[in-house]
Amino acid sequence: MLRPAADGRRPLRGPAGPAPGHTGRHAMSTANTPLAPAPSSRRRQPQPWLWQLQRLLSSYLPLLLMAFLAGGTWWLVKNTPLLDGPSEKPAPRHIPDYRMSNFEIQRIGADGRLKVQVSGSELRHYPDTDTVEIDNARVRAIAPNGSLAIAEAKRALSNGDGSDMQLMGDVRLRRLPPGAAPDAAPELEVRGEFVQALANAEILRSHLPVTIEQAGSTLQTQNFEYRHLSGELRFSGRAQGRIEPRSKARAP
Repeated sequence: MLRPAADGRRPLRGPAGPAPGHTGRHAMSTANTPLAPAPSSRRRQPQPWLWQLQRLLSSYLPLLLMAFLAGGTWWLVKNTPLLDGPSEKPAPRHIPDYRMSNFEIQRIGADGRLKVQVSGSELRHYPDTDTVEIDNARVRAIAPNGSLAIAEAKRALSNGDGSDMQLMGDVRLRRLPPGAAPDAAPELEVRGEFVQALANAEILRSHLPVTIEQAGSTLQTQNFEYRHLSGELRFSGRAQGRIEPRSKARAP
């Protein structure tokens, strides 16, 4: 069973295989927030705020997930040559062999347009664990239609092949419409203290509480998991939310 450390992080996975769903201590009762009505002889009153918000999120979370995964920085370390590489490998120690301070990295597509921009106050690569850490991480990903996804956190952590990425501390994920400025009101925003992306399984999840806002509607949950391959959005434990009428949410 995976147990989160004191700072909220989870043990990073090796460079292979999809991740299992939440189990053990993170699996909580869903009695108060059913994802579908339970069988009953009497027709139960639907829960419109929950179902409506799930439907809305299902159209936006894939973009955030793809942006999150596209922001991996392992490719930088793997493809940056060492000017004076050692002739013999030193004994493994948890000491970074590569650092970058106040950096900004850009990934340009074949069409010459900016696709991903990664920045932070410092990047470190640890050869003994083959992990990359970034302080004050910020990732900007631009979709083909011009929409912008931004991921920010005090700290980012990735394993060697980028299949397991974690954002920790003041995590903020935003999705903005095409042509919007980075400080514009987002179409979707996810806030919390921890978010994890598993590339092989295409899963975006958190075992800690998160707040999700979209067009004036809000959902607060104890955890969440979005599975892109199946389009499922799951959360368990106590949840509360508010759905704004469509006309009111679009009002200037």
